Formats: sequence, structure tokens, C-alpha cells
Amino acid sequence: MTVPIAIIGTGIAGLSATQALRDAGHVVQLFDKSRGSGGRMSSKRSDAGALDMGAQYFTARDRRFVTEVQRWHANGWAAEWAPQLYNFHGGQLTPSPDEQTRWVGTPRMSAITRGLLGETEVHFACRITEVYRGERHWHLQDAEGFTHGPFSHVIIATPAPQATALLAAAPKLASAAAGVKMDPTWAVALAFETALETPVEGCFVQDSPLDWLARNRSKPGRDNGLDTWVLHASSTWSRQHIDLPKEAVIEQLHGAFAELLHSAMPAPSFSLAHRWLYARPASSHEWGALADVDLGLYVCGDWCLSGRVEGAWLSGQEAARRLHENL
Repeated sequence: MTVPIAIIGTGIAGLSATQALRDAGHVVQLFDKSRGSGGRMSSKRSDAGALDMGAQYFTARDRRFVTEVQRWHANGWAAEWAPQLYNFHGGQLTPSPDEQTRWVGTPRMSAITRGLLGETEVHFACRITEVYRGERHWHLQDAEGFTHGPFSHVIIATPAPQATALLAAAPKLASAAAGVKMDPTWAVALAFETALETPVEGCFVQDSPLDWLARNRSKPGRDNGLDTWVLHASSTWSRQHIDLPKEAVIEQLHGAFAELLHSAMPAPSFSLAHRWLYARPASSHEWGALADVDLGLYVCGDWCLSGRVEGAWLSGQEAARRLHENL
């Protein structure tokens, strides 16, 4: 009987590791506390259509990731997004075109992770609270008190603070993960019946509670008649207002958005707020992945590298490579 490998987290890092291990002939079981895959690449279904509340787009620089993104594109999971970009600085809105190729999942960000998931066995809505080792194998305990296992190896692919709590069996890895600070982000979606009169489709924002906004319908496959916008607050603002009720967050960020466009903005026909407690690592590391090879415990995530989607994918590849090499 083949003892499977457990992977906790179905964001890009966890699914990248899954794919690499499956390609090498291993059996993998996945666990995620959410109801669906994607982590910060997930999309929220709403009355205003699918909304990318987390990662807004991604770029590809490393040739391995470039090749992978081309595969996603060929599969119809991803498409190029070429928005009219602006910068907002010192109260001024100025065009900010650049040569970068930006990619998005299509028709929603989570199409990529759904595609990567494939036929892998996955336990959704299953929050793992403990990772412990028996005589020969690993076992996982979930929040309901159920035990899963045995597993030959475990890969933890969650944000650093969540990984720290699962690394009791490997104190060195736990202390590395505990040293990683992750910044929060409040995200708000607003939908308008009548399109706002502005050429802006994406905007990098300074000197404001906001640090990014995007016109959702400008992304491929997302135009459903409503003019939907996704606003991301800055890390600083999000940290200062971490426990603000959602209605107040929507009101304040809607106000900052109106100020930025210098317009008497109508009330939105639909609004939604989502708090990402661990949106991005505050600084980048060059670990690739963390490993206790003797124990058979591995950790990966964007925070092990660059904090970008590409970093998450490369980190998952690295965890899988190290695991496979040490069998």
C-alpha cells in the first residue's frame, strides 16, 4: 500500500507542489480550511458576478514559471490583462503605462487553482489544527477532532502565522516561520448600475487609505453589465482598522475612491468587504522552501520567496523537489 503525502493548503504553493509530486508518481491528499481552492487567488461569487478579492493579477519572470503560465493560457485558465493604468500621487491622477505583461485567471482568478486541482483527493472545509508523528508516519488532527493519516510526508502550504502553529514537531522550522511578519489587507468590491465616467482600469495609489483599485470588467471574461470595482486598502490603513466593522470599511474606502476620481460618486448597487489577515509578507526571504528532511516535514508559500504569485508557485516546486530527492 502506498502511503500518501499530505499537503495542507490549496493556494498556488500547495497546488504547485501537488502537481510536481503527482507528475513524479506520488499519491497526494489535500486539506484546506476554506470551501474551495485558491487561497488568496480565490474568487468570491456574488450578486455582481465573480470577484477577484485577493490577488489582482500576476507577472511571470522566471523561465520555469513563464512556461507554466503558457500552459495555463493554452488550457484556457489564464489570459493577458492589459488595463489602462494610472498612478494617484499627491492628489493627482496620471496615466502610468508600462511594458509588463499582466496575467489573470479566466473567467475568474480561481480558474487556475481549480484547473491545477484536477482529480486530486481534497478535503475542503477541514481546518487542520495539529500535525504529529506516530512511530513511522504522520497524522493530522482537524478542528472537529477527526484524525487523518497515515502520511509519509507533510507539506504545509499556508501563510506563515498559520504554518507556525502546525510546526510543533519541528521547532527550528516553527521559529523561522514565526519570524515572518505578514501584512493585512482590507478588500472592498463596489458595483454600479451606471458605469463611472473614468478611463481608469487599474490604479496604483499613494497618500490615501487605498493602495490599489481595479475595474473588474476590464479583465477578460468578466463583463456582466455592472461596473464592478475592487479596492484594496494599504497595509498601514488595514492594520490600523483591522477590527473595523465591514460597513464602516466599505464607507471609508468608497469615500477614498470618490476623492481619487474627484467625482460625486453614486451609491453602489452592491458592496462587499473581505479582510485578508495575511495578505502578503512584509519582507521577502530567499528560502525557497523550509524543510526538515529527517522528519519528512516541508513548508512552502509566497512568504518563503518573493510574496508574489510566481514566488508561491516556485516555492511549491522547491518543496516538492526536495521531498522527492530525499526519498
